[in-house]
Amino acid sequence: MGAPRCGRRRGLAWLMCLALFAFGFNPARAATHELGFSRSVTQGLVEYFSARFGEGSRRRIGDWQGFVRSVPAEQRAGSNLEQVRLVRAIATEQRQRSGNDLELLSSVNSFFNDVSYVSDRTQWGTDDYWASPAEMLASNGADCEDFSIAKYFALKELGVPIERLRITYVKAVRLNQAHMVLAYYPSPTGEPLILDNLEHWVRPASERTDLVPVYSFNDEDVLLARQGRPDTRAGSSSQIRLWRALLDKLEKELQY
Repeated sequence: MGAPRCGRRRGLAWLMCLALFAFGFNPARAATHELGFSRSVTQGLVEYFSARFGEGSRRRIGDWQGFVRSVPAEQRAGSNLEQVRLVRAIATEQRQRSGNDLELLSSVNSFFNDVSYVSDRTQWGTDDYWASPAEMLASNGADCEDFSIAKYFALKELGVPIERLRITYVKAVRLNQAHMVLAYYPSPTGEPLILDNLEHWVRPASERTDLVPVYSFNDEDVLLARQGRPDTRAGSSSQIRLWRALLDKLEKELQY
């Protein structure tokens, strides 16, 4: 597997504290519809990132925009994504599943996983920094939060309803550290598929016994995971300080 691609070697108790206490108390707000989308990147933002991270950032942002545009219309979510059928073995799943759901998820997972892993401390000089998708690609570096966030916004842009997507904090058991993945739910009670920067393959959660969910969120709410019981709603995602800061950053990016 190589070097860990998240970098926080803390136990589950720390994750629970993060889930419970990393919230602010500003009033909930609705996110702008196209924040974080590749088509929302302004030319001014491209020039800003080019000056900050080098000319390569221009190409990487262009590659992102080209990737989103290249996804065929029939793969862009909605009715085809309803056809998800989970099977027990990943090899059988990969052979038998012809639905566009897995193709879409896998292509998004693979595209962003090509970005280099760099810890927040190394790249940003702080222990916890959530980069915007454009910032991630411009800088050509990301940790697990950045990978998950970029995939979330890309799938939203490609038409996946947000109720099917949950950015999920987990404990990575084998690495004994906090980690973040993106979960896709084919139905409200269906088994999620996991998009993870640690793995090339998109696999059902039941095959990821190395991950213990702690809490998850999307644009609408936060859910705390409970072992063997339904998840519990814990408020609005706007209460998460770093998520709120990310949305603020995305709004500012529109102004370049």
